[in-house]
Amino acid sequence: MTNRKRKPLRIALIGWGAINRRVAELLSGARDAGDIAIAAVGARSSARAHDIPASAVLVTAPAQLAGLDLDLVVEAAGRDAVGVWGEAALRSAPAFAIASASALTDASLLERLLATAEACGSQLIIPPGALAGIDAIAAASTLPLDEVVHSIVKPPAAWRGTPAEDIIVLDEVRAPTAFFTGSAHEAAVRFPQNANVAVISALAGIGLDRTRIELVADPGIAANCHRLSVRGAFGRLNIAIENRPLASNPKSSDMAALSLVRTIRNRISSLSQ
Repeated sequence: MTNRKRKPLRIALIGWGAINRRVAELLSGARDAGDIAIAAVGARSSARAHDIPASAVLVTAPAQLAGLDLDLVVEAAGRDAVGVWGEAALRSAPAFAIASASALTDASLLERLLATAEACGSQLIIPPGALAGIDAIAAASTLPLDEVVHSIVKPPAAWRGTPAEDIIVLDEVRAPTAFFTGSAHEAAVRFPQNANVAVISALAGIGLDRTRIELVADPGIAANCHRLSVRGAFGRLNIAIENRPLASNPKSSDMAALSLVRTIRNRISSLSQ
């Protein structure tokens, strides 16, 4: 029997901030590191990416992705980057995975990306990010779902630099305080840095308008927490996950980077889970 070793998976990372730096770090230390090549890093300028991996070329415009023989493009650069890089990524590689899922609240953008993917035979991938149980919610949605409630609970410090500061005084929060309740669409528009996960849970289940999101500041916790409650024809599902904040950016979870690593490694693994 012939042992056919596959060629290394060639990936491009769009964005060189905290999440993709962590992705690169985790990939370099993985047992299958030799099977994955970071071929390119996309950034707006060389000043933002002066320490990219030695194997990677810097690309500062979407058109530069063409001709790089890419197998996967992975975005973690913020919601605006999805629109800037998305169509070029889907034309240049068989798959485009996005971390900034809140960009998909723009229905016209989602329509364009799906049309490009269909025309090019490529795939738009939405990893589960900091969440657990997304596969179960997606499976359950085959039958009618009645309700999806997603509570995002973080320490007050994790809400700094967001519109939460216009709603509550974070330094004075002494008990768990819900400062926003609304649809996933509204949460993702108003809190794009902290509520990308709202779009992930919504698209897996009953959509952006019917999924209810609660945002909570809790001084009694150190982790970023997600609590999902789902009810429908399948039965009931309750999921809770406590994520360690990303050391270099407490607004994000380490799990967000770990999820991207899993998405990448599933493209080459003999066993995909």
